[in-house]
Amino acid sequence: MSVRGADSLGGRAAVVGIGATEFSKDSGRSELKLAVEAVRAALDDAGLTPDDVDGLVTFTMDTSPEITVAQAAGIGELSFFSRIHYGGGAACATVQQAAMAVATGVADVVVCYRAFNERSGRRFGSGVQQREPTAEGAALGWNLPFGLLTPASWVAMAAQRYLHAYGLTPDVFGHVAVTDRRHAARNPAAYFYGKPITLADHAASRWIVEPLRLLDCCQETDGGQAIVVTSAERARDLRRPPAVIVAAAQGAGRAQEQMTSFYRDGLTGLPEMGVVARQLWRSSGLSPSDIDVGILYDHFTPFVLMQLEEFGFCAPGEAAGFVEADALPLNTHGGQLGEAYLHGMNGIAEAVRQIRGSSVNQVSGAARTLVTAGTGVPTSGLILGTDD
Repeated sequence: MSVRGADSLGGRAAVVGIGATEFSKDSGRSELKLAVEAVRAALDDAGLTPDDVDGLVTFTMDTSPEITVAQAAGIGELSFFSRIHYGGGAACATVQQAAMAVATGVADVVVCYRAFNERSGRRFGSGVQQREPTAEGAALGWNLPFGLLTPASWVAMAAQRYLHAYGLTPDVFGHVAVTDRRHAARNPAAYFYGKPITLADHAASRWIVEPLRLLDCCQETDGGQAIVVTSAERARDLRRPPAVIVAAAQGAGRAQEQMTSFYRDGLTGLPEMGVVARQLWRSSGLSPSDIDVGILYDHFTPFVLMQLEEFGFCAPGEAAGFVEADALPLNTHGGQLGEAYLHGMNGIAEAVRQIRGSSVNQVSGAARTLVTAGTGVPTSGLILGTDD
């Protein structure tokens, strides 16, 4: 895929199955078991069996290798298996990899999955405690000694600059938190089901790292999510209405680091998401006005605002007002702030539900959904649509 021209992947593959475990703070079982439960649930949703699967894709951070999941789930021979790097930035790229495999005939049915005990086991919010020396890890060495130890602290640097550049206060981030929790309150699968918040609640929540408050930060979750991808042709004969992969993209910007790209010319945007945005619009032929629902990666509220601006939904510095006005249905599952933190994979599932017309917060006539993966790292995105 070239960042200078449109690609030809769109319309050749579709998501046909989604499945998840419950989302909890203590799953009581291994990450492998969570992965297998999610994979089997997704296959059942699609009306397929383990014997139909010949490809698996996951994250480099996942502890359950593809061949182990295949063995445990009763899947036979694999002709394709792949892993994507950069944490939450991998989410949409797993579906892109699956779509490319299907479109080129390398595989027929590919399952993407992510499973972890991120609350009861390793908690990302606890920060960097031990790390094997790597070339990419050298960048962290310039930040950790000065107290930038956690994802929240890394994001706070960019968030502070964003507020300063546009003359804003931390209260503007509350619009994202309130929107997510409003949707989560109506979603029985969400951890914060029945628990909406107000802007006053957001403003009263304790500081984590200024200008980020507790309610600006996503949850920590145990659980698993799986997504089944096959060809657009085969998808039409399966159990559920297909969510066609209209476009898919990955992106890394100049001077890109993992969460600590502080030496760029500016800190008020997300250049890696700009790369994704340009490629999605270029390849799909769509524009922001064509999108019915936005499922934007929300590990921290400021980066949701920056994403809206990178995609051209509003001008720089204006995203908070855009969200406040409900100009675009946003994170209708409750997002990672309200439903669960599954490295963005649960967001892809919600985008599929919107296309199927089965979301608990269904947007009438939703025909195009935008999904994004983790921000502050090399990332990815999708546009899913109806089969028309």
